[in-house]
Order: sequence, then structure tokens, then C-alpha cells
Amino acid sequence: MNAPDSPNSPNSMGTSPTVSATEITSSRLRLRKARDADREGIIELQTDPRVRSHLGGPRPQREVERYLDTLGAPHVTDTPGTYVIADRTTDHLIGTLLLHRRPVDLPGHVTEEGGELELTYVLRRDAWGAGLAFEAASAALRTAASELPDQPVLIVTQTANTRSLGLATRLGFRPVSTFEAYAAEQTLAVADLHAFLE
Repeated sequence: MNAPDSPNSPNSMGTSPTVSATEITSSRLRLRKARDADREGIIELQTDPRVRSHLGGPRPQREVERYLDTLGAPHVTDTPGTYVIADRTTDHLIGTLLLHRRPVDLPGHVTEEGGELELTYVLRRDAWGAGLAFEAASAALRTAASELPDQPVLIVTQTANTRSLGLATRLGFRPVSTFEAYAAEQTLAVADLHAFLE
């Protein structure tokens, strides 16, 4: 699990670093805070080789289990802008979504000061191909656009991850540059947050 950015970062834009809503709903999904019942789903997301193929590879299961034993599954979404993506009917975890500030010390920025809003998400394999990532991302971005001033929002993904790049394009993000990180070429795509206002 990645360490969250500090909500008090000096690079935060506006009065809030990210979306403050604790739950966001769409027609099929509920973006919510994590619960103890989400533990196995979180472990699967972190250890599945296909899910993690463009994210640095699977993490060792024991390492993820120890992390959750120490932190507790409900606390993985303590940081504002961090959500479990759950089926709205069954409440079953199908993925996670983060809308955080991109750390200034990482490559891939469109402003001089860095710290732009960045969207990341990951879905379990059995949820692929049904438009759920698009639905979750759209709901999160609409909510953020209604709360925050207009600003750039980023998606950074491996250039080889054509599914993710295709989704970014469908959402309205435009590729602006590439760079090397984590031993792979990354594509940086950007959109204006208020483009997602209803």
C-alpha cells in the first residue's frame, strides 16, 4: 500500500487537498470507506499478478497481511479521497480509487509547483470489462469538481497499459508527456477538473 500524501501539504490547491465526501454513489457503485469485511478483497488487489502487471508486480501476500494486521483494514481509507469501490447492491469490494495530490518529488507534473490532483484506481479481475472503472472515476471526478476550484487533474500510467490509457481518453484526459519511472515508460495525461461538472 502506498503512503498517503499529507492533507496539510503546502502544495495543496484550494482550501481542501482533495474531495472530502466520505461516500459517493453512482448507478451501480458505492465509493465508501473500508471495512473489516474488505480485507480479503484488499489482499487480492495487492497480490494478483494480472491486476498488478502494470503497477510494479504483485506484492507478497504475507507482507500485505502484516500491513493490514498492523493498520486494520478499515484504516486503509482514512486519508480523504481514498475509497473502496463496492457494488451498490451487494456492497462487495471490487476495487479501490484514490484522488490524492501527486507528490512533488515524483516525476510527472503539469505545473511548476507540482502537487496536482491525481486519480488512481484498481479493480479486481472479475470486475474488468463492464465499464465499472469509468463509472467510479466519473463519479469521483464529478464530486471533486463540485467541491474544489478548477485545476488540473492527472492520470499517470505505464504507456504499455493500453486499457488504462483508453479509459483515460474516454474520461476526457489528454496525454501530454511521457517519462521513465519504475523501469518503464509512463504516460502523463491531464484534464481540467471542472470539465467533470454535471
